[in-house]
Amino acid sequence: MFPSTALVTGAAGGIGRAIVERLEAEGTDVLELDLVTGFDVADPTAWQSVDRVELACLNAGITTSTADLEELTAEQYRHVVAVNVDGVVYGVRRLAREMERGDAIVVTSSLAGLTAVPSDPIYALTKHAVVGFVRSVAPQLEERGIRINAVCPGFADTPMVAGDLRTSLQEAGFPLLTADEVAEAVLTAARSEGTGEAWILQPGREPEPYRFRGIPGPRVPGAEGVAPPL
Repeated sequence: MFPSTALVTGAAGGIGRAIVERLEAEGTDVLELDLVTGFDVADPTAWQSVDRVELACLNAGITTSTADLEELTAEQYRHVVAVNVDGVVYGVRRLAREMERGDAIVVTSSLAGLTAVPSDPIYALTKHAVVGFVRSVAPQLEERGIRINAVCPGFADTPMVAGDLRTSLQEAGFPLLTADEVAEAVLTAARSEGTGEAWILQPGREPEPYRFRGIPGPRVPGAEGVAPPL
């Protein structure tokens, strides 16, 4: 069942546009939020104008396009963190205040949030942060009946995959996801009954929740198997 109302950030981009079109095809009234139309996800005051929707797709994201920390400027660093991390935190904070039981949030992360990415360490940093935030905030949202999940696609055929990266993928014969495939994975996560999950997506594979192994527990006598009060 599709929501009657939704919002999508980064709505003008490849994946964002695909999510919007997929929702609208099912009759959903979609609020499109994008910097090109004047909405800055990194501005906490911008979120004050956002009201309740049944589904929020927090999709806005950018890369630094540099692997060398010596070349990374402070402005580049602050900008990518602001969009990729602050934009998610501010969005979830506002939505937590406005959403009702049964509503859902899906955050577009990346496989970069689950593995090392030497070609763009700061992008990986932000996507790891997003996955950790989604998993950590899920329990308190669940108490209010709101589900939140992340979607972690591999390389997709969008403008973010460009230049040397696109060339290297093509030369290696590595297939790219389509924006439509990522949009469908977002909606699969949105319809899922689970929460705090990171849905992985690779070409030719159905989206599925990533199986986190967990962390080792203590081996102190009398405390074996005791979980910390996180």
